Amino acid sequence: MGEASRASSSAYPLLLVLALAHWRGVAAASSTTFTVSNYCSQPIWPGTLAGAGTPQLPTTGFRLDPGQSALVPAPAGWSGRLWARTGCAFGAGGEGTCQTGDCGGRLECAGAGGAPPATLFEVTLGKGATGLDYYDVSLVDGYNLPVVAVPRAPSGAGCNATGCTADLNL
Repeated sequence: MGEASRASSSAYPLLLVLALAHWRGVAAASSTTFTVSNYCSQPIWPGTLAGAGTPQLPTTGFRLDPGQSALVPAPAGWSGRLWARTGCAFGAGGEGTCQTGDCGGRLECAGAGGAPPATLFEVTLGKGATGLDYYDVSLVDGYNLPVVAVPRAPSGAGCNATGCTADLNL
């Protein structure tokens, strides 16, 4: 963990065990779709936060039950982080709290980062046909769940996985 990896933006989707997510460049890197999957035994509430100078994603927080996946589109050049919140309870208006990774007491994080502890997937997507994607799994904000990013290329070649599948709280 902590070691940054990079990939060609148009050629490499990424599989992230955020339980688990991957990204796939679409239309020659004009956009990317993150697939976030929950391989945990309990629900998670993924949150997203855009980096400086990039827009927030169409959803910045949602619920994923065990075994579910969700697609989250991102524009070329997007930069930000994605994390899983745990132990959340939200009312009909989206207000509530999470035991880990809480982002201001709301279902949609809307520009708020996750409160520690939260294992982070961080990414900067390249622009254009020769742009590179940079990604890592970080414990800078603590650890709450295993997260692994596994890039995949259409040609079968790819970059190295990064992250941790073990429960570090044990």
